[in-house]
Amino acid sequence: MSILTIENVVVRYGAESGAVTALDRVSLSIAPGEFVVALGASGCGKTTLLNLMAGFLAPSEGTVRLGDAEITSPGAERGVVFQHGALLPWLDVVDNVAFGLRLRNLPKAERRERARTMLRLVGLEGIENRRIWELSGGMRQRVGVARALTADPDVLLMDEPLGALDALTREQMQELILDIWSRTKKSIFFITHGIDEAVFLASKLLVMSPRPGRVVASIDLDFGRRYAAGEPAGKIKSDPRFLATRERVKALIFANREPLEAAA
Repeated sequence: MSILTIENVVVRYGAESGAVTALDRVSLSIAPGEFVVALGASGCGKTTLLNLMAGFLAPSEGTVRLGDAEITSPGAERGVVFQHGALLPWLDVVDNVAFGLRLRNLPKAERRERARTMLRLVGLEGIENRRIWELSGGMRQRVGVARALTADPDVLLMDEPLGALDALTREQMQELILDIWSRTKKSIFFITHGIDEAVFLASKLLVMSPRPGRVVASIDLDFGRRYAAGEPAGKIKSDPRFLATRERVKALIFANREPLEAAA
């Protein structure tokens, strides 16, 4: 049974020249423990889709549900990891991770202990008292992941969380995220522009068309599960099936782009 469902969703934004349709009749489901990745060109509605799941945005038409309940606002059962971390520079690491629990009025000792547990999960044990500006980009993103996990959400929503990282750190973070997914069994919805990244991470890959955004392909993959089971990332990424899948996905994306955009 699906944990999160989107049914016939349309999202329109107002504009000076008239309404703009960001998403058009999108339906999808995320099952318990599934790693769903949305991939597509800029403007295809990926972040709009995540904002619907997070409860930051209401659909113009259609429904978004978690279990049997319609999503109408943000909630602790959906954790969000933003591209640039959205951390609070006046708090140290442990208090950033525990911030959501503070808003829920949990005792200080309990929320700090839970925050430390999540920091160990993301490989940041021992930096609890450091300030945000002392951390590298990769460490900040780990703090963001730990903060989202501290409330023990059913679904983790990740909005291009690796987009601002250098190539080496990005690959390391991909592997960390797969490790966390394997250990926590969380459902994940992940947005990216990277084809290799999407193919490596996803158990289900959604390829989206340019505006108005639609899902043009849904592909079941097992590369991330293979990594989580212990197969080296380098071996997976050099597998002929991985390379063929990457080219297939690339062809789908370019087949659904406007001619001028594709030639740019």
